[in-house]
Amino acid sequence: MSDSALAGRTILVTGAAGFIGFFVARCLLAAGAEVLGLDNLNGYYDVALKEARLKELAEFPAFALARCDLTDRGAVQAAFESRKPEFVIHLAAQAGVRYSLVNPHAYVASNVDGFLTILEACRTHSVRHLIYASSSSVYGADSQLPFREDDPAVTPVSLYAATKRANELMAETYAHLFEIPATGVRFFTVYGPWGRPDMAYFSFTKAAFEGRTIDVFNDGRMRRDFTYVDDVTEAVCRLIDKTPPGAAEKLGLRIKNPHIVYNVGNHTPVELSEFISVIEGATGRKIKRRDLPMQPGDVPATYADVDRLARVTGFAPRTSLADGIGRFVEWYRKFYGVDAG
Repeated sequence: MSDSALAGRTILVTGAAGFIGFFVARCLLAAGAEVLGLDNLNGYYDVALKEARLKELAEFPAFALARCDLTDRGAVQAAFESRKPEFVIHLAAQAGVRYSLVNPHAYVASNVDGFLTILEACRTHSVRHLIYASSSSVYGADSQLPFREDDPAVTPVSLYAATKRANELMAETYAHLFEIPATGVRFFTVYGPWGRPDMAYFSFTKAAFEGRTIDVFNDGRMRRDFTYVDDVTEAVCRLIDKTPPGAAEKLGLRIKNPHIVYNVGNHTPVELSEFISVIEGATGRKIKRRDLPMQPGDVPATYADVDRLARVTGFAPRTSLADGIGRFVEWYRKFYGVDAG
């Protein structure tokens, strides 16, 4: 959807204080949309970072925040009723593969119960299009590289992945029962400024500046399809007016219901050891490392086939890792006051 088409639209963004939610909300606001953000500002990582993101969004008069939990059905329904959004971009979730081994109940509550609350609100308020965050982790252990959207995705190796696959099945069901147009976006290792401190690139950069040792799993031989946040944001915004029935007609896809999923990845897997070298180059610091075996819940490689996304939107992520990490390190130095020397 072009900037002119977004002007005056009312769009609800869940997880607006989160990493991707912040970027998407800011993009929509800059294009002239009215944005209602939903977020509970939970303490999974530094709340001060989330508040700093919200401070940036508050500079736009067309932004409003409803602070509530996704599992609070009354509060979520009230937020929908207050603004009657035409479009919903659902990015709120309990993130992190490894934390799902420690606190599994948080994932079911936020990612399954919370998503059901959003689906019900979309049904009640006849939303024109729901876009929701899925994950590359749904492909699990048995998918062939590169990952394609038509792969079965039936062997998740973490509870986080299982909840995201459950979201896709739930959206398919609601599309079938209530004709809710829904689009799932399978994000591949998103990184960039304003990111999550629990992500590897963030913690590795912090360790570089502080001279600490990092844990490197699978001896650095894992490969990831690192995707810069601006590319993810553009993909999401371009999908707003690409409701699944139209997309299906253009692509000749055999889908019965107005629901579709897209890979959103940089389609360029990078080995973890190379990734660390890029961070070392951007920070100018050598990182001390401790090599360890593969962790439970991890997969050895991710690699996105983005042909479907490119055919429908005319866009595919393209930011190089060196450029993206360079921008992140520049932001990190400024935000945390790190001396460039």
